[in-house]
Amino acid sequence: MTFDYDLFVIGGGSGGVRAARVAAATGAKVGLAEEYRMGGTCVIRGCVPKKLMVFASGFSEMFDDARAYGWDVKEGPFDWPRFSTTLNSELDRLEGVYRKMLNGSKVDVFDARGSLKDPHTISLSTGQEISAKHILVATGGRPVVPEMQGAELGITSNDIFKLPEMPKSILIVGGGYIASEFAGILNGLGVEVTQFYRGAQILRGFDGEARGLVAEGMRAKGVDLHLGTNIVEMWAATQDDLDGHFEGVPMVSGQPAQFPHGAPAHGICVKATNGTEKVYDQVMFATGRSPNTDGMGLEDAGVALGRRGEVVVDEFSQTNVPSIYAIGDVTNRVQLTPVAIREGMAFVETVFKGNPTAVDHALIPSAVFTQPELGTVGLTEEKAREIEPVEIYCTSFKPMNHAFAGREDRALMKLVVSKATRIVLGCHIVADHAGEMIQLVGIAIKMGATKEDFDRTVAVHPTMAEELVTMKEPMRSA
Repeated sequence: MTFDYDLFVIGGGSGGVRAARVAAATGAKVGLAEEYRMGGTCVIRGCVPKKLMVFASGFSEMFDDARAYGWDVKEGPFDWPRFSTTLNSELDRLEGVYRKMLNGSKVDVFDARGSLKDPHTISLSTGQEISAKHILVATGGRPVVPEMQGAELGITSNDIFKLPEMPKSILIVGGGYIASEFAGILNGLGVEVTQFYRGAQILRGFDGEARGLVAEGMRAKGVDLHLGTNIVEMWAATQDDLDGHFEGVPMVSGQPAQFPHGAPAHGICVKATNGTEKVYDQVMFATGRSPNTDGMGLEDAGVALGRRGEVVVDEFSQTNVPSIYAIGDVTNRVQLTPVAIREGMAFVETVFKGNPTAVDHALIPSAVFTQPELGTVGLTEEKAREIEPVEIYCTSFKPMNHAFAGREDRALMKLVVSKATRIVLGCHIVADHAGEMIQLVGIAIKMGATKEDFDRTVAVHPTMAEELVTMKEPMRSA
């Protein structure tokens, strides 16, 4: 049978674009459809703009630090429209880079929504139908908004970057990394931030000691964090709701201002499970993400979906339909951009280079750009002690740059070590630039380094990271 393409990719995010380019380099004829903007969640509405906002938000503390170090600096208000204009220009530039790379790789790009008609046919929203020998689904995920009264008044992380102006106050609902990162970002930009999380501690799944220190640090920086708390209901606030609740609500000529992004003019009134009732300019939901599989025709094509709507794949990213594969967040395996890219490259190795390659999803380093920042790789203390006896090497201290500036921020360096093999099973860092440090530590742990390998490494002084190779005695055994 003759097909229009050897490979057709649905989704122009990092994973899909990488797979398309690498496949085209083998001589395959490749097409790709993207319904929104090239670059996907990471480039357009995730990692990249978020990290740039992290950088912007950090300057509020840097001004204080600079004065402590002898600089005569004067800070002014944060100019969101100015920053936003530059941010959007950068995202436009990056999208252009993605398009240029695809064009340079001779990948045919279709600015349209793609769905499956059958195992070898893609229907585009333009009305065009395309046949392909292999189809790769790389449509990513999307934020989930809970079903509750007034939920339509809230926004998600996708909307933060589109706000014409910063709110004066915001309630962030959720305790995962997205909620906690944006709590720190907006707090640093001068927004009055309240965060609700229904669980006992934020950052579920991360090391307990590390996430406790992150929560403590967030509170110290001004985030009003409420654990064991959720929304009962929310509604467009009226003037009666505002009586006695004017703090945090911007006023224009004695009247509440018109809030951005569709929020009611009087704000949003929220009734919480802790008994409080308060008006916020904005409410942001960061309560999870779902795979983008709705309306794609996957089930009509015979593709099996999981409980959360994710595409079910084997170790080679192949679905139960032999011609259809899936990578990235749409499979709900490990929701990280570098993992999607690895999966895309492994797919090409398997299908177009005849070298069956499975992605190793173990020991993946990751960073949470909270304030303070968290870097982690391997097993948490809680998970490790369920598997085998371990020793915990841990230290918490005030870094010299913070101590000199009079700040109370503390850092944490933690190693989880197998008693039997002495292999370092996990490393957890809470500190400035923890993400940069954990990337390098991840190499050693992936190679199976032992605690003695760490001990034999000479420290770089004075640095925070030197603590990783100078902890000689375990803090505790578990």
